[in-house]
Order: sequence, then C-alpha cells, then structure tokens
Amino acid sequence: MNKNIKLIVEYDGTNFAGWQSQLNGITVQDKIQDAIFKTTGQKINMSAAGRTDAGVHALGQTANFQIDHTVEPSQYKNALNYYLPKDIRIKSSSEVPLDFHSRFDALSKVYRYIIGFENSALYFNQRWEMTEKLNLETLSKTAELVIGEHDFAPFCVVTSRKENNNCTIFEADWKFDNGQAIFEIRGNRFLHSMIRSMVGAMVQIASQKQAKNKQHLTLDSFRDIIESSTDYRISSSAPAQGLYLVSVEYKKD
Repeated sequence: MNKNIKLIVEYDGTNFAGWQSQLNGITVQDKIQDAIFKTTGQKINMSAAGRTDAGVHALGQTANFQIDHTVEPSQYKNALNYYLPKDIRIKSSSEVPLDFHSRFDALSKVYRYIIGFENSALYFNQRWEMTEKLNLETLSKTAELVIGEHDFAPFCVVTSRKENNNCTIFEADWKFDNGQAIFEIRGNRFLHSMIRSMVGAMVQIASQKQAKNKQHLTLDSFRDIIESSTDYRISSSAPAQGLYLVSVEYKKD
C-alpha cells in the first residue's frame, strides 16, 4: 500500500546544479532519489516546494514522494542521511495524506538573502560579500514597496514568465545583524529569479554609487516598476550563494 512521505531537507547548494533533476549536472533531487533507491530498491519521482537554482541553499525545503515499502515513515530520515553527502541532510520524515503535494499545497514560502561586508574564508559560499556600504533606511523603504499583490514580471527571467505573474508578498524587511545585511521575505509564490533580481535592484538603489553599466534605479523608479504592469526587465541580479529557502507553510502547519 502506497504511503506519501514528507521530507524536510537542509542543503548547501554550492556543489549542486540546483534542486531539480536535469540532463547536465548533479542536483539535490538526484542525490536524495538515489538514497531512496539504495534504501528501498525502488526508483521514485519526488516533488518539492521550490526548485532552487544552482548555488542556492535551503534550511527547510519540503519534498514528498509516494512509495510502497515497509520502512517506517519516521525512519527515512536516518536511512537516507546514511547515504547522503554531508551537504544534504534530511531534518525530518513523516507520513502525510496521499493527496498532499509539497508544491501545490504550499500556502507561503519564506526566503532569506544574506550580504556580508567583509571577505571570509569560511562564509564566501553562503553570502554575497561586498565592501561597498549600503543605506539600511533605503533598503527598508524598498522592502516596504514590494509588500502586497503585484505583477512581478519585471523581476522574472523573460523565458520563465507565465500568463499570470502576480504574487502576494505578506512580509518583507531588511535588518543589519553581526556585520551582515539580511533580507527576509514571505509570499504565496515566487517567480524564477525573482528574489535575486529584487535584491540586486534594492542593493543598487541603496548603494552610495551607481555602477555605470547598470540601470540607474531610484526609489521612485522602483516604485513605478512595482506598481504598474510593464514589460520592463530588471537587469541587476544578486549572486545565488546568498539565497536560502527558509521554510514552507501548509494549511495544517
């Protein structure tokens, strides 16, 4: 009898070509599905709440798969971790109803972006490092502008835009903590490259100098882009290594 197994997964995305299986490159999904095969002898297809890109990390990615096997749902955590590399950890495993889908049932997701203001031998793969000073007050103002329902097509890779690119952002804010600028955002959905494009634009606006080869963005022009439907495309994009999928919220959570 099939069981639907829900996994909460933490991973360092540095060595992976993203979450989703693909023809070229090793992915987090590949590694976990391989561990499931080694544990059960069965090949399965797994779904996930967010298809993180190459280099992006996760503290609480949610995934699920259906399988007919005698392994106790709670024991998949230890069984899979035995076969997984150290940069992927299953934090929990549990049985959920058969109609549960980690992607389609998600009510909201929380992402975090970290910027460090010094070069580190330990953390350079976990944040965007810069020596340039940023204005926290300006960053906070840009975060306020994205809250609410908006058409975020300007922040999406053109080839990934959908017929409907509206997203609802429930919370967004910046804070300075221990020599880092940390952006946290919670929304009902996110478009491909949306957060990295958003952070890149926010940093440019809050920077004390405007790069000559980038769009000259201001708070006012950023507000105009957010508040009006347009084919405009934000060209600034923050590096992947600063982005984390923190958690996913579901109805029963």
